[in-house]
Amino acid sequence: MGGREGTPAEIVDKLNKEINAGLADPKLRARLSELGGTALALSPAEFGKLFTEDTDKWGKVVRAANIQAD
Repeated sequence: MGGREGTPAEIVDKLNKEINAGLADPKLRARLSELGGTALALSPAEFGKLFTEDTDKWGKVVRAANIQAD
């Protein structure tokens, strides 16, 4: 999940707490897995780091493969 930049910290914290609580449910985790997803219960800072790292990684792949948007 992601939110708009500038979302108040108390809203981000509440959403993070509730989403992570949902992701702790084994039935939800199993369903996400069935759909091909992976549940990652992260803090906002950890998610931001993962997002930045993935953007950098896949940006290099796109540039190396000369992939263009149609």
